[in-house]
Amino acid sequence: MEDSKQAITNQQGQQFKYYAFISYNSKDTEWGKRVQRKLEHYRMPATLCSERGWKRKPINPVFFAPTDIQPGGLSEELQERLKASRNLIVICSPNSAKSEWVGKEIEFFHNLGRTQQIHFFIVDGVPHSGDPETESFNPIVDKLGLPEILGANINERIYSWSWLNKERAYVQLVSKLLGVEFDAIWQRHRRQLIVKAVAWTVGIIAVIAALLAVWMLNQPFNARLTLNETTPANEQLPPLHDAVITVDLGNESKCDTIHAGSEAVFTNIPHRFMGKQVHVTLTCPDYLPVDTTLVLSRSVSLDVARDADVYGHVHFTLWNPATESPIVNTTVKILNHEAKSDINGKVELFIPLEEQRRNYVVDAGFALQNDTVYMPSGDYDVLLKK
Repeated sequence: MEDSKQAITNQQGQQFKYYAFISYNSKDTEWGKRVQRKLEHYRMPATLCSERGWKRKPINPVFFAPTDIQPGGLSEELQERLKASRNLIVICSPNSAKSEWVGKEIEFFHNLGRTQQIHFFIVDGVPHSGDPETESFNPIVDKLGLPEILGANINERIYSWSWLNKERAYVQLVSKLLGVEFDAIWQRHRRQLIVKAVAWTVGIIAVIAALLAVWMLNQPFNARLTLNETTPANEQLPPLHDAVITVDLGNESKCDTIHAGSEAVFTNIPHRFMGKQVHVTLTCPDYLPVDTTLVLSRSVSLDVARDADVYGHVHFTLWNPATESPIVNTTVKILNHEAKSDINGKVELFIPLEEQRRNYVVDAGFALQNDTVYMPSGDYDVLLKK
């Protein structure tokens, strides 16, 4: 679990291994993972990076603990992770407000003298409601007398579109972590969007003009491409979506995205390509990529197959928090499949495609704090013994 990335230095010259530590309740795990991905992959504008001396992805790495529920006080390992983190990000919701573990992490970080580096990201509930069923903030915030911080709130209704309000909240969090004015980032993003929109508009106009000329000269036709899934159907897995298909016509390429369904339409293809072999590529989440040739006509089909490893390769670690050691040589069962943990407590097994699920319940023969592995699984998937 150790990370070999370069240490992060704050304004006082103190070095930290992690840019931030995410504190959360297990019921908000998906939000915690989402915030981690957003921050670690957030690309700052090049001009601002040049001014500040930042990398394009300055908020990296971000530590995301495998669970927030353990008996007793904070483990020595988590204390070291907190000490090695420049900032603490608290995923706020009624779940985390009721979590004793989240409160302990906030209190420990506060006692390190880094109160100003505690940041709140509100995903649910009402800040300062006073109602335990809706309160977003953990009681430790008031108990410690922490500064009045509203935090970045994804539910704040600034725009009509909820996704835009969420993006605004992410940018708010980024600006607080980097110590810059919110508008310094948000306004630059808005300008970038305008530039991209103009570029896309000019590009589309140019493409339309070119396609019109080709159509007039070559009597173009439309090709309808149908995706034919060759693997057995499994309603437990996400259906085919966001498939990006590209047809190479030599001096140009045509691309279409299937957000749902199984058909793509390529329009205004010069008639000289009718009955000719063309190069076709496809990328699609959870599916194997396709790179092939086919004979072009008004109606063609393309075989696609689901990637069995995405939801089939299950790997996680069994850990005993009481002894702070891996649980070794232990047989676990998922569905009707068994595997044994190695000397590091790691378990690996493969679930056949027809049995695959988005998540799996693990039977280890003893009680677990969280007995579910969410797919795709990764290095931070750890199941803790109760």
